[in-house]
Amino acid sequence: MVANAKKDELSLTPMLNAYPDSLGGTLSDIADLLESSCKDAFGAFYILPSVFNTDLDRGFSVVDYSLNELLATPQDLERIRALGIRLKLDFILNHASVLSPQFQDLLKNGEMSKYKDFFIDWNAFWAGCGEMMPGGYIQPTPEYLHKMFFRKPGLPILMVRMPDGTEKPYWNTFYQQVDYPCPDARELVSELGMQYRSACVLTESLRIQLAAGKRPAELDLGRWETLRVPLTDLLESRRRYLGQMDLNVASPLVWKFYADTLHTLAGYGASIVRLDAFAYAHKAVGERNFLNEPGTWSLLARLQTIADADGVTLLPEIHASYGEKVYEKLASKGYAVYDFFLPGLMIDALERGSADTLAAWAQEILDKHILTVNMLGCHDGIPMLDLKGLLPEERIQNLIDLIVTRGGMVKNLHGQKNVYYQVNATYYSALGESDAKLLLARAIQLFMPGKPQVWYLDLFAGKNDCEAVARAGEGGHKEINRTNLTKVQIAEALEKPVVKKQLELLRLRRNCPAFAQGAKVQIESCGPELTIEWSCSGHVARLQANLQKLTYRVEIE
Repeated sequence: MVANAKKDELSLTPMLNAYPDSLGGTLSDIADLLESSCKDAFGAFYILPSVFNTDLDRGFSVVDYSLNELLATPQDLERIRALGIRLKLDFILNHASVLSPQFQDLLKNGEMSKYKDFFIDWNAFWAGCGEMMPGGYIQPTPEYLHKMFFRKPGLPILMVRMPDGTEKPYWNTFYQQVDYPCPDARELVSELGMQYRSACVLTESLRIQLAAGKRPAELDLGRWETLRVPLTDLLESRRRYLGQMDLNVASPLVWKFYADTLHTLAGYGASIVRLDAFAYAHKAVGERNFLNEPGTWSLLARLQTIADADGVTLLPEIHASYGEKVYEKLASKGYAVYDFFLPGLMIDALERGSADTLAAWAQEILDKHILTVNMLGCHDGIPMLDLKGLLPEERIQNLIDLIVTRGGMVKNLHGQKNVYYQVNATYYSALGESDAKLLLARAIQLFMPGKPQVWYLDLFAGKNDCEAVARAGEGGHKEINRTNLTKVQIAEALEKPVVKKQLELLRLRRNCPAFAQGAKVQIESCGPELTIEWSCSGHVARLQANLQKLTYRVEIE
Protein backbone atom coordinates (compact mmCIF):
# COMPACT_ATOMS: atom_id res chain seq x y z
CA MET A 1 0.00 0.00 0.00
CA VAL A 2 1.42 3.35 -1.03
CA ALA A 3 2.23 6.05 1.46
CA ASN A 4 0.17 9.23 1.16
CA ALA A 5 -0.43 12.12 3.51
CA LYS A 6 -4.22 11.69 3.42
CA LYS A 7 -4.08 7.89 3.62
CA ASP A 8 -1.57 7.69 6.46
CA GLU A 9 -4.06 9.40 8.78
CA LEU A 10 -6.55 6.57 8.23
CA SER A 11 -5.50 3.78 10.59
CA LEU A 12 -6.60 0.28 9.63
CA THR A 13 -8.31 -0.67 12.90
CA PRO A 14 -11.96 -1.83 12.75
CA MET A 15 -14.65 0.86 12.75
CA LEU A 16 -18.06 0.53 14.35
CA ASN A 17 -20.95 2.03 12.37
CA ALA A 18 -24.19 2.97 14.15
CA TYR A 19 -26.77 5.64 14.84
CA PRO A 20 -26.40 7.31 18.24
CA ASP A 21 -29.61 5.58 19.38
CA SER A 22 -28.88 2.17 17.81
CA LEU A 23 -27.49 0.44 20.87
CA GLY A 24 -29.40 1.18 24.05
CA GLY A 25 -31.02 4.48 23.11
CA THR A 26 -28.32 7.15 23.41
CA LEU A 27 -24.69 7.74 22.60
CA SER A 28 -23.93 7.39 26.30
CA ASP A 29 -25.23 3.82 26.15
CA ILE A 30 -22.90 3.07 23.24
CA ALA A 31 -20.00 4.53 25.21
CA ASP A 32 -20.91 2.15 28.04
CA LEU A 33 -20.80 -0.77 25.61
CA LEU A 34 -17.45 0.28 24.16
CA GLU A 35 -16.04 0.53 27.67
CA SER A 36 -17.25 -2.96 28.61
CA SER A 37 -18.43 -5.80 26.36
CA CYS A 38 -16.94 -4.33 23.17
CA LYS A 39 -13.76 -3.01 24.76
CA ASP A 40 -10.69 -3.22 22.48
CA ALA A 41 -12.75 -4.38 19.52
CA PHE A 42 -12.83 -1.07 17.63
CA GLY A 43 -10.36 1.68 16.82
CA ALA A 44 -12.88 4.00 15.17
CA PHE A 45 -16.60 4.80 15.35
CA TYR A 46 -18.69 6.16 12.48
CA ILE A 47 -21.63 7.91 14.14
CA LEU A 48 -24.41 8.52 11.64
CA PRO A 49 -25.72 12.10 11.28
CA SER A 50 -28.81 11.80 13.49
CA VAL A 51 -26.23 12.74 16.13
CA PHE A 52 -26.84 16.28 14.81
CA ASN A 53 -29.94 18.50 14.69
CA THR A 54 -31.79 16.82 11.81
CA ASP A 55 -35.32 16.22 10.61
CA LEU A 56 -35.56 13.54 7.87
CA ASP A 57 -33.92 10.47 6.37
CA ARG A 58 -32.61 9.28 9.74
CA GLY A 59 -30.20 12.19 9.91
CA PHE A 60 -29.21 12.92 6.33
CA SER A 61 -31.28 16.11 6.27
CA VAL A 62 -29.35 18.43 8.57
CA VAL A 63 -30.92 21.52 10.12
CA ASP A 64 -27.59 22.46 11.71
CA TYR A 65 -24.55 20.64 13.07
CA SER A 66 -25.25 21.17 16.74
CA LEU A 67 -25.56 17.90 18.68
CA ASN A 68 -28.97 16.26 19.01
CA GLU A 69 -29.71 17.10 22.63
CA LEU A 70 -31.87 13.97 23.03
CA LEU A 71 -29.13 11.57 21.94
CA ALA A 72 -25.65 12.96 22.50
CA THR A 73 -23.45 15.28 24.53
CA PRO A 74 -19.87 16.48 24.12
CA GLN A 75 -19.03 14.36 27.16
CA ASP A 76 -20.21 11.22 25.34
CA LEU A 77 -17.84 11.98 22.47
CA GLU A 78 -14.99 12.56 24.91
CA ARG A 79 -15.62 9.22 26.64
CA ILE A 80 -15.40 7.41 23.31
CA ARG A 81 -12.25 9.22 22.26
CA ALA A 82 -10.67 8.46 25.65
CA LEU A 83 -10.81 4.77 24.65
CA GLY A 84 -8.45 5.47 21.77
CA ILE A 85 -11.35 5.36 19.31
CA ARG A 86 -11.25 7.83 16.42
CA LEU A 87 -14.49 9.51 15.43
CA LYS A 88 -15.89 9.59 11.92
CA LEU A 89 -18.74 12.04 11.31
CA ASP A 90 -20.82 13.01 8.31
CA PHE A 91 -20.84 16.24 6.33
CA ILE A 92 -23.71 16.44 3.84
CA LEU A 93 -22.24 18.63 1.11
CA ASN A 94 -24.99 18.75 -1.45
CA HIS A 95 -27.96 19.87 0.58
CA ALA A 96 -29.43 21.20 3.80
CA SER A 97 -32.85 20.88 5.39
CA VAL A 98 -35.59 23.37 4.53
CA LEU A 99 -35.64 23.94 8.31
CA SER A 100 -32.04 25.17 8.20
CA PRO A 101 -31.63 28.77 9.36
CA GLN A 102 -30.46 29.72 5.86
CA PHE A 103 -33.56 28.43 4.07
CA GLN A 104 -35.88 29.76 6.75
CA ASP A 105 -34.30 33.20 6.29
CA LEU A 106 -34.94 32.93 2.55
CA LEU A 107 -38.62 32.06 3.15
CA LYS A 108 -38.98 34.99 5.52
CA ASN A 109 -37.10 37.68 3.62
CA GLY A 110 -37.17 36.60 -0.03
CA GLU A 111 -35.04 38.82 -2.26
CA MET A 112 -33.85 40.73 0.82
CA SER A 113 -32.38 37.58 2.38
CA LYS A 114 -28.60 37.39 2.63
CA TYR A 115 -29.06 33.72 1.71
CA LYS A 116 -30.96 34.28 -1.55
CA ASP A 117 -28.01 32.77 -3.47
CA PHE A 118 -27.19 30.11 -0.85
CA PHE A 119 -29.54 27.71 -2.62
CA ILE A 120 -29.87 27.15 -6.38
CA ASP A 121 -32.50 29.27 -8.09
CA TRP A 122 -33.48 26.87 -10.89
CA ASN A 123 -34.60 29.58 -13.31
CA ALA A 124 -31.49 31.68 -12.77
CA PHE A 125 -29.31 28.60 -13.29
CA TRP A 126 -31.02 27.64 -16.57
CA ALA A 127 -31.64 31.17 -17.90
CA GLY A 128 -31.46 31.13 -21.71
CA CYS A 129 -31.24 27.33 -21.81
CA GLY A 130 -34.87 26.32 -22.09
CA GLU A 131 -38.53 27.28 -22.20
CA MET A 132 -40.50 28.92 -19.40
CA MET A 133 -43.40 26.63 -18.54
CA PRO A 134 -46.88 27.64 -17.30
CA GLY A 135 -45.90 26.38 -13.84
CA GLY A 136 -43.26 29.10 -13.55
CA TYR A 137 -40.13 27.03 -14.11
CA ILE A 138 -37.73 26.63 -17.04
CA GLN A 139 -37.78 23.33 -18.89
CA PRO A 140 -34.18 22.89 -20.13
CA THR A 141 -33.85 21.86 -23.76
CA PRO A 142 -32.98 18.20 -24.54
CA GLU A 143 -29.36 19.04 -25.36
CA TYR A 144 -28.89 19.91 -21.68
CA LEU A 145 -31.17 17.32 -20.13
CA HIS A 146 -29.59 14.31 -21.80
CA LYS A 147 -26.54 14.64 -19.54
CA MET A 148 -28.56 14.97 -16.37
CA PHE A 149 -28.99 12.26 -13.73
CA PHE A 150 -32.09 12.62 -11.57
CA ARG A 151 -32.84 10.63 -8.41
CA LYS A 152 -36.60 10.88 -8.82
CA PRO A 153 -39.13 11.29 -11.65
CA GLY A 154 -39.54 14.76 -13.15
CA LEU A 155 -37.36 17.82 -12.73
CA PRO A 156 -35.57 18.13 -9.36
CA ILE A 157 -37.30 21.32 -8.25
CA LEU A 158 -39.35 22.57 -5.32
CA MET A 159 -41.65 25.53 -5.99
CA VAL A 160 -41.13 27.93 -3.11
CA ARG A 161 -43.53 30.73 -2.19
CA MET A 162 -41.76 34.02 -1.55
CA PRO A 163 -43.01 36.59 1.00
CA ASP A 164 -44.56 38.69 -1.80
CA GLY A 165 -46.64 35.70 -2.95
CA THR A 166 -44.57 34.90 -6.03
CA GLU A 167 -43.28 31.39 -6.72
CA LYS A 168 -39.66 30.42 -7.34
CA PRO A 169 -38.29 26.99 -8.26
CA TYR A 170 -35.24 25.82 -6.30
CA TRP A 171 -33.05 22.82 -7.06
CA ASN A 172 -34.07 19.84 -4.96
CA THR A 173 -32.24 16.59 -5.82
CA PHE A 174 -33.56 14.44 -3.02
CA TYR A 175 -36.61 14.44 -0.74
CA GLN A 176 -39.40 17.00 -0.67
CA GLN A 177 -42.77 17.26 1.03
CA VAL A 178 -45.26 20.12 0.85
CA ASP A 179 -48.00 20.40 3.46
CA TYR A 180 -50.92 22.75 3.92
CA PRO A 181 -52.05 23.04 7.56
CA CYS A 182 -55.81 23.14 7.71
CA PRO A 183 -57.25 26.36 9.15
CA ASP A 184 -59.87 25.99 11.85
CA ALA A 185 -63.36 27.47 11.66
CA ARG A 186 -62.41 30.58 13.64
CA GLU A 187 -59.69 31.43 11.13
CA LEU A 188 -62.12 31.06 8.22
CA VAL A 189 -64.55 33.39 9.99
CA SER A 190 -61.80 35.94 10.60
CA GLU A 191 -60.04 35.72 7.23
CA LEU A 192 -62.93 35.03 4.85
CA GLY A 193 -65.92 36.55 6.67
CA MET A 194 -67.78 33.21 6.78
CA GLN A 195 -70.59 32.30 9.15
CA TYR A 196 -69.32 30.10 11.94
CA ARG A 197 -71.44 26.99 11.18
CA SER A 198 -70.56 27.17 7.48
CA ALA A 199 -66.90 27.54 8.43
CA CYS A 200 -67.14 24.38 10.55
CA VAL A 201 -68.49 22.37 7.61
CA LEU A 202 -65.88 23.74 5.19
CA THR A 203 -63.07 23.13 7.67
CA GLU A 204 -63.96 19.44 7.92
CA SER A 205 -64.05 19.14 4.12
CA LEU A 206 -60.68 20.87 3.82
CA ARG A 207 -59.16 18.64 6.49
CA ILE A 208 -60.10 15.49 4.58
CA GLN A 209 -58.99 16.77 1.18
CA LEU A 210 -55.67 18.25 2.37
CA ALA A 211 -54.88 15.06 4.29
CA ALA A 212 -55.42 13.17 1.01
CA GLY A 213 -52.72 15.28 -0.62
CA LYS A 214 -54.81 17.75 -2.61
CA ARG A 215 -53.25 21.12 -3.37
CA PRO A 216 -55.33 24.29 -2.78
CA ALA A 217 -56.08 24.74 -6.48
CA GLU A 218 -57.43 21.17 -6.64
CA LEU A 219 -59.91 21.44 -3.76
CA ASP A 220 -63.62 20.78 -4.24
CA LEU A 221 -65.28 23.73 -2.51
CA GLY A 222 -68.89 23.00 -3.47
CA ARG A 223 -71.21 25.85 -2.47
CA TRP A 224 -68.22 27.93 -1.35
CA GLU A 225 -66.61 28.07 -4.81
CA THR A 226 -66.87 31.87 -4.74
CA LEU A 227 -64.30 31.84 -1.92
CA ARG A 228 -61.68 29.95 -3.99
CA VAL A 229 -59.33 32.91 -4.57
CA PRO A 230 -59.10 34.20 -0.98
CA LEU A 231 -59.11 30.65 0.43
CA THR A 232 -56.33 29.55 -1.93
CA ASP A 233 -54.28 32.59 -0.95
CA LEU A 234 -54.82 31.83 2.74
CA LEU A 235 -53.77 28.19 2.35
CA GLU A 236 -50.75 29.04 0.22
CA SER A 237 -49.60 31.61 2.76
CA ARG A 238 -49.58 28.79 5.31
CA ARG A 239 -47.64 26.36 3.10
CA ARG A 240 -45.02 24.30 4.95
CA TYR A 241 -42.12 22.29 3.59
CA LEU A 242 -39.95 19.34 4.48
CA GLY A 243 -37.02 18.36 2.34
CA GLN A 244 -33.39 18.78 1.41
CA MET A 245 -32.45 21.79 -0.69
CA ASP A 246 -29.33 21.77 -2.87
CA LEU A 247 -26.62 24.26 -1.98
CA ASN A 248 -25.13 26.68 -4.50
CA VAL A 249 -21.37 26.05 -4.48
CA ALA A 250 -20.88 29.27 -6.47
CA SER A 251 -21.92 31.24 -3.37
CA PRO A 252 -19.17 32.52 -1.04
CA LEU A 253 -21.59 32.00 1.87
CA VAL A 254 -21.80 28.29 1.06
CA TRP A 255 -18.02 28.03 1.26
CA LYS A 256 -18.06 29.86 4.59
CA PHE A 257 -20.67 27.33 5.71
CA TYR A 258 -18.44 24.48 4.51
CA ALA A 259 -15.46 25.85 6.42
CA ASP A 260 -17.49 26.51 9.57
CA THR A 261 -18.98 23.00 9.45
CA LEU A 262 -15.63 21.25 9.03
CA HIS A 263 -14.31 23.31 11.92
CA THR A 264 -17.32 22.29 14.04
CA LEU A 265 -16.83 18.60 13.26
CA ALA A 266 -13.13 18.85 14.07
CA GLY A 267 -14.15 20.50 17.34
CA TYR A 268 -16.20 17.41 18.20
CA GLY A 269 -13.02 15.39 17.80
CA ALA A 270 -13.71 13.99 14.32
CA SER A 271 -10.54 12.76 12.66
CA ILE A 272 -12.45 11.42 9.62
CA VAL A 273 -15.26 13.27 7.85
CA ARG A 274 -17.39 11.37 5.37
CA LEU A 275 -18.54 13.54 2.47
CA ASP A 276 -22.08 12.43 1.76
CA ALA A 277 -23.48 12.97 -1.76
CA PHE A 278 -20.40 14.99 -2.69
CA ALA A 279 -20.65 14.02 -6.37
CA TYR A 280 -23.97 15.89 -6.67
CA ALA A 281 -22.68 19.15 -5.22
CA HIS A 282 -20.95 20.74 -8.23
CA LYS A 283 -23.33 21.73 -11.01
CA ALA A 284 -22.64 23.56 -14.26
CA VAL A 285 -24.83 24.31 -17.30
CA GLY A 286 -24.14 21.82 -20.06
CA GLU A 287 -22.41 19.37 -17.73
CA ARG A 288 -23.54 16.37 -15.72
CA ASN A 289 -25.05 17.11 -12.34
CA PHE A 290 -23.43 13.95 -10.91
CA LEU A 291 -19.65 13.66 -10.88
CA ASN A 292 -19.25 16.71 -13.07
CA GLU A 293 -15.64 16.71 -14.26
CA PRO A 294 -13.45 18.59 -13.58
CA GLY A 295 -15.78 20.59 -11.35
CA THR A 296 -16.29 17.83 -8.77
CA TRP A 297 -12.55 17.32 -8.39
CA SER A 298 -11.94 21.07 -8.08
CA LEU A 299 -14.56 21.23 -5.33
CA LEU A 300 -12.94 18.31 -3.53
CA ALA A 301 -9.48 19.88 -3.76
CA ARG A 302 -10.78 23.13 -2.30
CA LEU A 303 -12.45 21.24 0.54
CA GLN A 304 -9.24 19.37 1.21
CA THR A 305 -7.41 22.65 1.78
CA ILE A 306 -10.00 23.62 4.38
CA ALA A 307 -9.89 20.16 6.00
CA ASP A 308 -6.10 20.23 6.19
CA ALA A 309 -6.28 23.33 8.37
CA ASP A 310 -8.36 21.38 10.89
CA GLY A 311 -6.36 18.16 10.60
CA VAL A 312 -9.36 16.24 9.24
CA THR A 313 -9.19 13.29 6.82
CA LEU A 314 -11.87 13.44 4.12
CA LEU A 315 -13.61 10.28 2.98
CA PRO A 316 -15.71 10.97 -0.15
CA GLU A 317 -18.70 8.68 -0.65
CA ILE A 318 -19.83 7.75 -4.14
CA HIS A 319 -21.69 4.88 -5.81
CA ALA A 320 -20.81 4.05 -9.41
CA SER A 321 -20.52 0.88 -11.44
CA TYR A 322 -17.20 -0.95 -11.42
CA GLY A 323 -16.93 -0.42 -15.15
CA GLU A 324 -16.84 3.36 -14.74
CA LYS A 325 -13.64 3.09 -12.66
CA VAL A 326 -14.59 6.05 -10.48
CA TYR A 327 -12.98 4.31 -7.51
CA GLU A 328 -9.65 4.42 -9.40
CA LYS A 329 -9.97 8.14 -10.12
CA LEU A 330 -10.69 8.87 -6.48
CA ALA A 331 -7.79 6.71 -5.30
CA SER A 332 -5.43 8.37 -7.79
CA LYS A 333 -6.15 11.69 -6.08
CA GLY A 334 -4.95 10.29 -2.76
CA TYR A 335 -8.25 9.39 -1.11
CA ALA A 336 -9.44 6.21 0.52
CA VAL A 337 -12.46 4.77 -1.27
CA TYR A 338 -15.48 2.88 -0.07
CA ASP A 339 -15.38 -0.75 -1.13
CA PHE A 340 -19.01 -1.00 -2.16
CA PHE A 341 -18.10 -4.07 -4.22
CA LEU A 342 -17.26 -6.36 -1.30
CA PRO A 343 -20.78 -6.88 0.15
CA GLY A 344 -22.17 -8.35 -3.08
CA LEU A 345 -18.98 -10.18 -3.97
CA MET A 346 -18.94 -11.84 -0.56
CA ILE A 347 -22.49 -13.19 -0.83
CA ASP A 348 -21.84 -14.34 -4.40
CA ALA A 349 -18.65 -16.13 -3.31
CA LEU A 350 -20.24 -17.87 -0.32
CA GLU A 351 -23.26 -19.00 -2.29
CA ARG A 352 -21.13 -20.36 -5.14
CA GLY A 353 -18.52 -21.81 -2.79
CA SER A 354 -15.79 -20.22 -4.91
CA ALA A 355 -13.16 -17.65 -3.94
CA ASP A 356 -12.08 -16.68 -7.47
CA THR A 357 -13.85 -13.34 -7.93
CA LEU A 358 -13.30 -12.30 -4.32
CA ALA A 359 -9.58 -13.05 -4.53
CA ALA A 360 -9.26 -11.24 -7.86
CA TRP A 361 -10.83 -8.11 -6.39
CA ALA A 362 -8.53 -8.24 -3.34
CA GLN A 363 -5.53 -8.57 -5.62
CA GLU A 364 -6.66 -5.60 -7.72
CA ILE A 365 -6.84 -3.47 -4.58
CA LEU A 366 -3.25 -4.43 -3.77
CA ASP A 367 -1.90 -4.10 -7.30
CA LYS A 368 -3.40 -0.64 -7.77
CA HIS A 369 -2.39 0.53 -4.27
CA ILE A 370 -5.97 1.46 -3.36
CA LEU A 371 -6.81 2.10 0.28
CA THR A 372 -10.39 1.01 0.94
CA VAL A 373 -12.94 1.26 3.71
CA ASN A 374 -14.80 -2.01 3.35
CA MET A 375 -17.98 -3.34 4.88
CA LEU A 376 -20.61 -6.05 4.77
CA GLY A 377 -23.79 -4.24 5.82
CA CYS A 378 -24.35 -0.54 6.46
CA HIS A 379 -27.16 1.99 7.06
CA ASP A 380 -28.02 1.76 3.36
CA GLY A 381 -28.80 -1.28 1.22
CA ILE A 382 -26.48 -3.94 -0.17
CA PRO A 383 -25.04 -2.30 -3.32
CA MET A 384 -25.85 -3.85 -6.69
CA LEU A 385 -25.27 -1.01 -9.15
CA ASP A 386 -21.60 -1.01 -8.17
CA LEU A 387 -21.18 -4.62 -9.34
CA LYS A 388 -21.95 -3.83 -13.00
CA GLY A 389 -18.85 -4.75 -14.99
CA LEU A 390 -17.38 -6.77 -12.15
CA LEU A 391 -19.88 -9.64 -12.19
CA PRO A 392 -21.88 -10.89 -15.17
CA GLU A 393 -25.38 -9.43 -15.35
CA GLU A 394 -26.93 -12.86 -14.81
CA ARG A 395 -25.02 -13.35 -11.57
CA ILE A 396 -26.01 -9.90 -10.31
CA GLN A 397 -29.66 -10.67 -11.02
CA ASN A 398 -29.35 -14.06 -9.36
CA LEU A 399 -27.87 -12.33 -6.33
CA ILE A 400 -30.78 -9.88 -6.19
CA ASP A 401 -33.32 -12.69 -6.58
CA LEU A 402 -31.66 -14.73 -3.83
CA ILE A 403 -31.66 -11.88 -1.30
CA VAL A 404 -35.28 -11.08 -2.15
CA THR A 405 -36.27 -14.70 -1.49
CA ARG A 406 -34.69 -14.22 1.93
CA GLY A 407 -36.88 -11.21 2.65
CA GLY A 408 -34.87 -8.41 1.03
CA MET A 409 -36.45 -5.47 -0.80
CA VAL A 410 -35.16 -4.11 -4.11
CA LYS A 411 -34.43 -0.39 -4.40
CA ASN A 412 -34.53 0.76 -8.03
CA LEU A 413 -33.34 4.08 -9.39
CA HIS A 414 -36.01 6.68 -10.28
CA GLY A 415 -38.67 4.27 -9.05
CA GLN A 416 -38.22 2.35 -12.30
CA LYS A 417 -38.08 -1.41 -12.48
CA ASN A 418 -34.97 -3.16 -13.80
CA VAL A 419 -32.69 -0.22 -12.99
CA TYR A 420 -31.33 -1.88 -9.89
CA TYR A 421 -29.45 0.12 -7.29
CA GLN A 422 -29.40 -1.81 -4.05
CA VAL A 423 -31.22 -4.48 -2.06
CA ASN A 424 -32.31 -3.64 1.44
CA ALA A 425 -31.80 -6.43 3.96
CA THR A 426 -29.73 -7.17 7.01
CA TYR A 427 -26.54 -8.92 5.98
CA TYR A 428 -27.34 -11.83 8.27
CA SER A 429 -30.71 -12.37 6.57
CA ALA A 430 -29.13 -11.91 3.14
CA LEU A 431 -26.85 -14.83 4.05
CA GLY A 432 -29.86 -16.99 4.89
CA GLU A 433 -29.45 -16.30 8.64
CA SER A 434 -26.54 -18.72 8.76
CA ASP A 435 -24.12 -18.20 11.65
CA ALA A 436 -21.39 -20.06 9.75
CA LYS A 437 -21.72 -17.80 6.70
CA LEU A 438 -21.75 -14.62 8.78
CA LEU A 439 -18.65 -15.64 10.72
CA LEU A 440 -16.78 -16.62 7.56
CA ALA A 441 -17.83 -13.40 5.85
CA ARG A 442 -16.60 -11.39 8.85
CA ALA A 443 -13.30 -13.26 8.99
CA ILE A 444 -12.67 -12.65 5.29
CA GLN A 445 -13.67 -8.98 5.60
CA LEU A 446 -11.24 -8.45 8.47
CA PHE A 447 -8.40 -9.91 6.41
CA MET A 448 -9.25 -8.02 3.22
CA PRO A 449 -6.98 -5.09 2.31
CA GLY A 450 -8.23 -1.83 3.80
CA LYS A 451 -10.05 -0.60 6.88
CA PRO A 452 -13.04 -2.72 7.97
CA GLN A 453 -16.28 -1.00 8.93
CA VAL A 454 -18.85 -2.99 10.92
CA TRP A 455 -22.58 -2.29 10.93
CA TYR A 456 -23.87 -2.72 14.49
CA LEU A 457 -26.80 -4.92 13.44
CA ASP A 458 -24.45 -7.34 11.64
CA LEU A 459 -22.35 -7.64 14.77
CA PHE A 460 -25.43 -8.75 16.69
CA ALA A 461 -26.72 -11.00 13.86
CA GLY A 462 -29.81 -8.86 13.29
CA LYS A 463 -32.64 -10.20 11.15
CA ASN A 464 -34.84 -8.38 8.63
CA ASP A 465 -37.24 -6.09 10.47
CA CYS A 466 -40.37 -6.30 8.31
CA GLU A 467 -42.52 -4.74 11.02
CA ALA A 468 -40.38 -1.59 10.92
CA VAL A 469 -40.83 -1.40 7.15
CA ALA A 470 -44.61 -1.67 7.55
CA ARG A 471 -44.62 1.07 10.20
CA ALA A 472 -42.53 3.36 8.00
CA GLY A 473 -44.97 3.09 5.09
CA GLU A 474 -44.13 3.97 1.50
CA GLY A 475 -40.42 4.45 0.98
CA GLY A 476 -39.61 2.87 4.33
CA HIS A 477 -37.68 -0.09 2.92
CA LYS A 478 -34.42 0.97 4.57
CA GLU A 479 -35.90 0.41 8.03
CA ILE A 480 -35.50 -3.32 7.43
CA ASN A 481 -31.87 -2.95 8.54
CA ARG A 482 -32.02 -0.11 11.08
CA THR A 483 -33.53 -1.75 14.16
CA ASN A 484 -32.60 -0.07 17.43
CA LEU A 485 -31.52 -2.67 19.98
CA THR A 486 -32.48 -2.36 23.63
CA LYS A 487 -30.06 -3.06 26.44
CA VAL A 488 -31.86 -6.35 27.11
CA GLN A 489 -31.57 -7.41 23.46
CA ILE A 490 -27.87 -6.50 23.46
CA ALA A 491 -27.21 -8.50 26.63
CA GLU A 492 -28.94 -11.53 25.14
CA ALA A 493 -27.08 -11.23 21.85
CA LEU A 494 -23.71 -10.96 23.60
CA GLU A 495 -24.22 -14.53 24.86
CA LYS A 496 -24.54 -15.92 21.32
CA PRO A 497 -21.46 -17.69 19.88
CA VAL A 498 -21.83 -15.83 16.55
CA VAL A 499 -21.47 -12.52 18.39
CA LYS A 500 -18.68 -13.66 20.73
CA LYS A 501 -16.63 -15.02 17.82
CA GLN A 502 -17.05 -11.82 15.82
CA LEU A 503 -15.78 -9.82 18.79
CA GLU A 504 -12.78 -12.14 19.06
CA LEU A 505 -11.97 -11.54 15.40
CA LEU A 506 -12.39 -7.79 15.81
CA ARG A 507 -10.04 -7.70 18.81
CA LEU A 508 -7.50 -9.68 16.84
CA ARG A 509 -7.76 -7.27 13.93
CA ARG A 510 -7.43 -4.22 16.15
CA ASN A 511 -4.53 -5.42 18.28
CA CYS A 512 -2.35 -7.65 16.08
CA PRO A 513 0.68 -5.65 14.80
CA ALA A 514 0.56 -7.46 11.45
CA PHE A 515 -2.46 -5.33 10.45
CA ALA A 516 -0.62 -2.08 9.88
CA GLN A 517 -0.16 0.52 7.20
CA GLY A 518 2.64 -0.65 4.95
CA ALA A 519 2.04 -4.32 5.72
CA LYS A 520 2.63 -6.91 3.02
CA VAL A 521 -0.62 -8.64 2.06
CA GLN A 522 -0.65 -11.84 0.04
CA ILE A 523 -3.71 -13.45 -1.54
CA GLU A 524 -3.96 -17.05 -2.73
CA SER A 525 -7.03 -18.91 -3.95
CA CYS A 526 -7.88 -22.25 -5.48
CA GLY A 527 -11.53 -23.13 -5.99
CA PRO A 528 -13.24 -22.85 -2.61
CA GLU A 529 -10.00 -22.22 -0.72
CA LEU A 530 -8.81 -18.72 0.12
CA THR A 531 -5.67 -17.69 2.00
CA ILE A 532 -4.92 -14.10 3.02
CA GLU A 533 -1.74 -13.30 4.89
CA TRP A 534 -0.63 -10.01 6.46
CA SER A 535 2.96 -9.51 7.57
CA CYS A 536 4.66 -6.48 9.09
CA SER A 537 7.85 -6.09 11.16
CA GLY A 538 8.11 -9.82 11.83
CA HIS A 539 4.44 -10.21 12.78
CA VAL A 540 2.21 -12.47 10.67
CA ALA A 541 -1.56 -13.01 10.61
CA ARG A 542 -2.94 -15.66 8.26
CA LEU A 543 -6.49 -16.62 7.33
CA GLN A 544 -7.23 -19.95 5.67
CA ALA A 545 -10.84 -20.26 4.57
CA ASN A 546 -12.92 -22.82 2.72
CA LEU A 547 -16.00 -21.28 1.11
CA GLN A 548 -17.68 -24.63 0.45
CA LYS A 549 -17.25 -26.04 3.93
CA LEU A 550 -17.84 -22.57 5.47
CA THR A 551 -14.82 -22.98 7.72
CA TYR A 552 -11.83 -20.80 8.54
CA ARG A 553 -8.66 -20.92 10.60
CA VAL A 554 -6.62 -17.96 11.84
CA GLU A 555 -2.90 -18.29 12.60
CA ILE A 556 -0.76 -15.67 14.33
CA GLU A 557 3.03 -15.73 14.27
